[in-house]
Amino acid sequence: MDTGLHGSRVLVTGGAGGIGAAISRSFASEGARVAVHYHRSEEAAKALAAEIDGIAFHADLREVGEVTRLFGTVVDELGGLDVCVAAAGYYSPDGAPAWDVSAESFATAIEDNLTTAFLTARAFLGHAAGTGKGSLVFIGSTAGIFGEARHAGYAAAKAPLSSGLLMTLKNEAALIGDGVRVNTVAPGWTVTPKRAAAGVAEDLIERATSTMARKQLATPEDVANQVVVIASDRLSAHMTGQVVTVAGGMEGRIVP
Repeated sequence: MDTGLHGSRVLVTGGAGGIGAAISRSFASEGARVAVHYHRSEEAAKALAAEIDGIAFHADLREVGEVTRLFGTVVDELGGLDVCVAAAGYYSPDGAPAWDVSAESFATAIEDNLTTAFLTARAFLGHAAGTGKGSLVFIGSTAGIFGEARHAGYAAAKAPLSSGLLMTLKNEAALIGDGVRVNTVAPGWTVTPKRAAAGVAEDLIERATSTMARKQLATPEDVANQVVVIASDRLSAHMTGQVVTVAGGMEGRIVP
């Protein structure tokens, strides 16, 4: 099926990460020109950009000035911007119950995952306000839908991307015109290359899939395919403010 994305200009924030890299490759396979954003993964981002004939760009998305510079540079280099995938974020492997989480670490989780997403959306929609078109896709998480014990900060940061912030930006995008859409793809447990290399314990898989209809973890490509579909104006022109959950039919978490 033709997605209509050939020749489109796409920015993927966090584009060199496990899911981000799969998203970058998927858009490139559709003939899009991809800007791969990175913060710390310079080597991986430049290698991926060379692989997909894209361009790698650095920015700290927690800083307003850096975000403004990134979007200006991407638009100049690509000649415009049609799609933005806000995939940048950080999930700490170390967790703790809320009463043991410091205010500083909670604030850091919000900044790394929610502030970066908002500033990215702010810049992209500002650009779309001038062109009258554009598709923004947040990468949320099932943690933001069902919660996740020992990761209150991450869950709190991801929740708005599937609810209040998403719906607000969807309605504000409509003020620009019918050509601007905002949606979210929310992955569940996904086996990224880094996680696969470290190994995934069988008991973890059993717990993670316990409320899933499909008893298997997602791959980055599972997520990337849905991002491409929902970003495509040809395939998803009437979809905005929607959350596509890629989690095997998950219905919640097992509570100890």
